[in-house]
Amino acid sequence: MKLAVLVNEGPYQHQAADSALQFTKAALEKGHEIFRVFFYHDGVHNGTRLGVPPQDDRNVTQQWSELAEKHNLDLVVCVAAAQRRGILDASEAKRHGKDADNIAPGFRISGLGQLIEAGIQAERLVVFGD
Repeated sequence: MKLAVLVNEGPYQHQAADSALQFTKAALEKGHEIFRVFFYHDGVHNGTRLGVPPQDDRNVTQQWSELAEKHNLDLVVCVAAAQRRGILDASEAKRHGKDADNIAPGFRISGLGQLIEAGIQAERLVVFGD
């Protein structure tokens, strides 16, 4: 089955981010295709490389990055939600006159059209968080 995943909550604010990660891992292990994972609202916080969780805690962003590399996943962060929350890739940082970017490896920034496309292309869109 071809699935798309929508993550609306940050990695340490709500169980939804962990549930989305575990769901995606399990779906891939069962042989399902993940068309795209889209991060929206506070879910864009999953895509910052500057988070530093305690050593004895999970690093959700790193786990997403590793999963994306292993399975060639398309991890898309909503551009408008990301900008509001200070998450930028190199292109957006330059465009807005900022001196740094903070997007994590494996993530990319794009618009809501990517979510619409995921909903059309996938057989199911699974939503985590409000």
